[in-house]
Amino acid sequence: MIGVFDSGVGGLTVVKEIFKNLPEYQIIYFGDTARLPYGTKGADFVKRASSEVSSWLLERGAKIIVIACHTSSSWASESLKREYKDVPIFDMISPITKEALLGSKKIGIIGTPGTIKSDAWKNKLAGFDVSSKACPLFVPLVEEDWIDKDITKEVVKEYLKDLKNRDTLILACTHYPMLKDVIKEVLPDVKIVDPAESLAKELALFLKDNPDIASQIKKGSNHQFFFSDEPYNVKKISKLCLGKEINAKVI
Repeated sequence: MIGVFDSGVGGLTVVKEIFKNLPEYQIIYFGDTARLPYGTKGADFVKRASSEVSSWLLERGAKIIVIACHTSSSWASESLKREYKDVPIFDMISPITKEALLGSKKIGIIGTPGTIKSDAWKNKLAGFDVSSKACPLFVPLVEEDWIDKDITKEVVKEYLKDLKNRDTLILACTHYPMLKDVIKEVLPDVKIVDPAESLAKELALFLKDNPDIASQIKKGSNHQFFFSDEPYNVKKISKLCLGKEINAKVI
């Protein structure tokens, strides 16, 4: 199976892209809802939690780990790759390519406070004119399913008012793609980049180039979704992301 983890339900937007590019492979997903959000936690906590979740996924048959959480990708990606050096590990930052940013000169990055504080995206985009903004209210707005409410548009306007001069905006949180239409309405002339798309494409290329690893991954539609505590509004969010409700198991 392909193991995917996030601090909550936002990682389902990443699962959506993996389904699109690799529909034949089984997914095992873990949302660490008992300890969310990672986005406001310190680096040591995020590294420790990410290691524990990765170990749990590997014990249950995952052959690949996808760090769907941007904060974990920012703080814990390198430590996980050192700890599990024999396991292919994919994060949300590394797969972004020059092709995805073709024509970009002034790039805006929006994410959780932890992701922005880490400067991981700024380091990845060294050489570009980069401006970043933490948007912590976006996550609860999505999880309340307030995507189409006027208040959400006003919050988006407030957060993004200083990014109007950007030509590209990177959605550096798994929840933010669910606000893509609202963001596009506020910034109609800005190219919006969802890193999950690049990650899923890189994962597909990796499995194509590594058939020995691909052959170890179970195929079929028997996907598994686990959470460390009762996930909030998971039925609505899973339907929004995947077009159907998932069978969420709390452990």
